[in-house]
Amino acid sequence: MLKVAMIGANLQGRRRGPVIQELPESELVLVTAGHLERAQVLADELQCEASTGWDEAVQRDDIDAVVICTPTHLHLPAALAAIENGKHVLCEKPLGLDVEEAEKIEQAARAAGVILKCGFNHRHHPGLQQAHQWIKDGEIGEVMFARCRYGIGGRPGYENEWRADPKIVGGGHLLEHGIHAIDLFRWFVGDPSQVFGYTNTSFWDMEPLEDNAFALLRTQTGVVFSLHSSLTQWTNLFSYEIYGHEGYIQVEGLGGSYGVEKASLGKRDFTAPFSDQTIQYRGADRSWYEEWREFVAAVQENREPLANGVDGVEALRVVHAIYESAQDGKVVLLSQDQ
Repeated sequence: MLKVAMIGANLQGRRRGPVIQELPESELVLVTAGHLERAQVLADELQCEASTGWDEAVQRDDIDAVVICTPTHLHLPAALAAIENGKHVLCEKPLGLDVEEAEKIEQAARAAGVILKCGFNHRHHPGLQQAHQWIKDGEIGEVMFARCRYGIGGRPGYENEWRADPKIVGGGHLLEHGIHAIDLFRWFVGDPSQVFGYTNTSFWDMEPLEDNAFALLRTQTGVVFSLHSSLTQWTNLFSYEIYGHEGYIQVEGLGGSYGVEKASLGKRDFTAPFSDQTIQYRGADRSWYEEWREFVAAVQENREPLANGVDGVEALRVVHAIYESAQDGKVVLLSQDQ
């Protein structure tokens, strides 16, 4: 039984806490937050203890793992405190405010020999897992390009939330949502070698943070990825397409307000009527549960988890390269192009 403490009782804590309790192999022992009252409310719902600050969470001998659901500026100190005390860590994305912070967390976990997983729950959506398997199985042949549109419409007062404070979050909507699409591209295809980007603050009063980001990524093998990450997509949208020599894959929806999740596989055949196959995944979003289940399995098996610390670092590296490109108006090289 993995005994767990959760740092943070906000929206992400409310998503992650119940799945910790649901999995038979784990038990949520403690919820901590900056305000004891907030921690106590969630702890009462989940039938566990509550405290303020994270000292107790990282120092108690009966706690094996820590889940970090704080705002981004607290990821580094919370993660390092947990790692220094020998706790396994699942940390919300992004791993840190910048690449340097993320590298410190990843290096500390590796040196301590503890499991570190970055919270890229999209890898655990069934349609996206199916897409990954199709690519791995060679169903669409050599990948040529991919594109993603990922957007939400925000909510009244969004510009006044902590997510609009650059000192707390380190970036705008690209870092909040678009980083998932970048992580998926790395998972599907590999690391980009160069990026180019534009960022705009088109509607929400949140400058210098962006509410829209447009990016082009290119790998050393020539695969190109285009991304539009938007906070002014008034109807929530998720669409991910991958095209290869032999066909294409499209994943649409994430459940809930994004619509039913669907994964489609189409084959190129110039001699027959076009056809494709589509799988629909109805029901509630189970990516949070599947992500947690995989983390617990990684701890039990003492192996690298899906979306590990390196993945957290490299996705953040791409995001900041896009920001650099948007500021300078130039292509940014991430590695020696071939």
